[in-house]
Amino acid sequence: MTSAKDRRRKTPKETIFNSAHVRHVVAGRLYRNRYIYLMILPVVIYFLLFKYLPMWFLRSAFYDYKLLKGFEGSKYVGLKYFERLLTNPNLLTYIGNTLKLNIVALVFLFPLPLVFAIMLNELRSPRFTKCVQTISFLPHFVSTVVLVSMISTILSPSIGSLAKIAKMLGRTPINFLSIPEYFVPINVVSGFWQCVGWDAIIYVSTLAGIDTGLYEAARIDGANRWQQILHVSLPGLANTFVLMLIMQVGQLLNVNFEKVYLLQNNLNLSASEMLPTFVYKTGMESHNYGYATAAGLFNSVISILLVLIANTVSNKVSEISLF
Repeated sequence: MTSAKDRRRKTPKETIFNSAHVRHVVAGRLYRNRYIYLMILPVVIYFLLFKYLPMWFLRSAFYDYKLLKGFEGSKYVGLKYFERLLTNPNLLTYIGNTLKLNIVALVFLFPLPLVFAIMLNELRSPRFTKCVQTISFLPHFVSTVVLVSMISTILSPSIGSLAKIAKMLGRTPINFLSIPEYFVPINVVSGFWQCVGWDAIIYVSTLAGIDTGLYEAARIDGANRWQQILHVSLPGLANTFVLMLIMQVGQLLNVNFEKVYLLQNNLNLSASEMLPTFVYKTGMESHNYGYATAAGLFNSVISILLVLIANTVSNKVSEISLF
């Protein structure tokens, strides 16, 4: 005797019909949105070629990898390079330098785009706002090589602007790039000029999405502009700010490699040698690909852990999280 459960089961024809119907619907949607998918196709290809495909070569961390021999001709060494990395006496120095630069940037630079976005939002002239915003994010497009050349020229003890000012005041010019203590401030100040305007774009977009009715209601209740910022703008930016903070915490062991590497010299090496520069020199200059991959993989794992920790803490404290 057939049970009610068996009677509710779909027959093979029904299953095939539903599957074909689903395929038809999906194909129809793909065709209708074909231009949108064509627009994102270059991004997909970029991530496949430069983000996912290289992950296949992460296994070189477990090989004495030789470029011309490939994995088949290279010797498997297991965890040798990880042990070598963890016993490296300079590892803590590299990590410390990296954390120092990023923590200082996190404290002094990270909140500034939010403040700048609020200032732009409070401007009443749309033309002036667009002009200021355009000027502010143009430095982001300046090449890192050009930026470092500008920094080197300004800070040069012989022809630099600061050197000329020092000579006018009767003082001896300082070679700032040769003093390790100035390496972090130079990076932070130049980062302020180059990145604050660009990083503010996401906050400006968030502010544009806040319901204008909230500001009108606040004005009706007698709130001045400071109170509107405090009770409307900042709460509207909270989610975006926290999510950006979580992602920034995950980047504490990464730096703007090009700028750090180009500003680096033998005199400031004690402050400028960081984990990413160590990975580059080990792999590209010393051709020790297995060791460099192990160091890079170690860096990535720590970054993932930092993101997970920051996400968990944020979720418990503010109930805002990435996932």
